[in-house]
Amino acid sequence: MLRRRDAVIQKGNRLDEPHCFGECSRAMSQPAIFLDRDGTLMEEVNYCKDPALVRLLPGARDALRRLKDAGFVLVIVTNQSGIARGIITNADFDAVQARLLELLGGDLIAGTYMCPDGPAGESGRRKPSPAMVLEAVRDLGLDPARSWFVGDKAADVQCGLAAGTRAVLVRTGHGAGADATGAHFVAKDIASAAEFILTHSGAS
Repeated sequence: MLRRRDAVIQKGNRLDEPHCFGECSRAMSQPAIFLDRDGTLMEEVNYCKDPALVRLLPGARDALRRLKDAGFVLVIVTNQSGIARGIITNADFDAVQARLLELLGGDLIAGTYMCPDGPAGESGRRKPSPAMVLEAVRDLGLDPARSWFVGDKAADVQCGLAAGTRAVLVRTGHGAGADATGAHFVAKDIASAAEFILTHSGAS
């Protein structure tokens, strides 16, 4: 296991540095599921800074377990503009992320890639840029062509497509009114997204 937590916080705006938060495990040319965090895996509370507010969306843990058991590497890719806005701190992000991973189970997520930029996307890493996905592909040895991106915003769909993955929009979080243009499927929630992916990847 390669721990790269500090790289996200201290060097996360440099494309030539590692950006993976948490425990990053290596895989060789494996398919992956790239996952938005807020509104996709956990309830959207708008700039969550308190671990006590972390609530998994229904079926999230079981959905991710099924995907991992089917051979997918699970990677969280999240914009956190609250840091640039001064609403949350790096320490807040750390605490919330740690609680999410605790609730999901420590062995499910291979890595988390976070961008703290504001809406202007100063570093070029902020979704819909595919930069964070491509970092994960490089760091973890993943195959975009066999991978999927699941999120609740148009930016998630666009990010996945730009990186060469297929994309699923979930209607949880901000997804109720999100533009699904380009999405291969629109799912009620992460559980429905997982079922679709497993069916259409021959892994169900």
